[in-house]
Amino acid sequence: MVKLFEPYKLRNIELKNRIVMSPMCMYSANEFGFAQPFHVVHYASRAMGQVGLVILEATAVLPEGRISENDLGIWRDEQLEGLKQIVDQIHAYDSKAGIQLGHAGRKATVEGPIYAPSSIRFNEQYEMPLELTKEQIKEIVEAFVASAQRAINVGFDVLEIHAAHGYLINEFLSPLTNNREDEYGGSPENRYRILREIIDGIRAIWDGPLFVRISAHEYTEGGNTPEDYIQYAAWMKSQDVDLIDVSSGGVVPAHIDVKPLYQVPFSETVRTAGIPTGAVGLITTASEAEEVLQKEQADLIFLGRELLRDPYFPYHAAKELGTEVDLPNPTYKRGW
Repeated sequence: MVKLFEPYKLRNIELKNRIVMSPMCMYSANEFGFAQPFHVVHYASRAMGQVGLVILEATAVLPEGRISENDLGIWRDEQLEGLKQIVDQIHAYDSKAGIQLGHAGRKATVEGPIYAPSSIRFNEQYEMPLELTKEQIKEIVEAFVASAQRAINVGFDVLEIHAAHGYLINEFLSPLTNNREDEYGGSPENRYRILREIIDGIRAIWDGPLFVRISAHEYTEGGNTPEDYIQYAAWMKSQDVDLIDVSSGGVVPAHIDVKPLYQVPFSETVRTAGIPTGAVGLITTASEAEEVLQKEQADLIFLGRELLRDPYFPYHAAKELGTEVDLPNPTYKRGW
């Protein structure tokens, strides 16, 4: 059987296939973090295209944690109405809806002070961040949990914690960006502490599917590697994380040799911790996606840019692999 179109069970839900819309920043919210008509059409069209799980872009848990001033937000209840419209439209086409909860840390570009585990700027184009106090760390953990509760209230099926691409949690995890000398720095276990606290806080209120996106390779001497993330993955598994979304890079400026499937081996390595993974990174064809699944290098296929180009990738993939997908509407039969 074609694995790409096999259902996939996640706790209390089942995805109709293994195709996931990867969270991608759209920079299209208004300055208050509210969803716009664009977001409803953008995400619903991928659900119509029969993507099994549609994950919304990095959505800020605090206003100072936005990557840009046009990021979606989930730090206040008034933002939920627009998010619910998106979820309802995704569900209308029998897809599942996920949301990625994030904090940009030192890579925030909003007005006002920005914060990081240590006062080290990303590069000369970014502001110098202020080092977080332990009380501020506690407030950020609480913000992630409060935002998760809002996402639950809206009706999202999957929650994902953004711990990748050089944003706040990733900055704590990396020895390149965390030189703290308290219980949040130093050893891998200490650097993992904020993520542990966020996962524990969310798990206290949510028994549904929980993902974590990581940057498994930092492409810089002294930085984390996929082998380092085996331990992190084992800790996540012990905290009932359901799947690790394995990306890479973004922690520090670095040269990356980008090519098709270049991140898939990282997914395979992290998966040795005994936890399911999602593969990302220039997967553009049905045959590539199917091969990754057949080789058991990942359990789900996360597509980003390919789904920007082709909202109906599942339909085209099914034709390529000799199988079928459901119609989004009976009238589409004339074209499908």
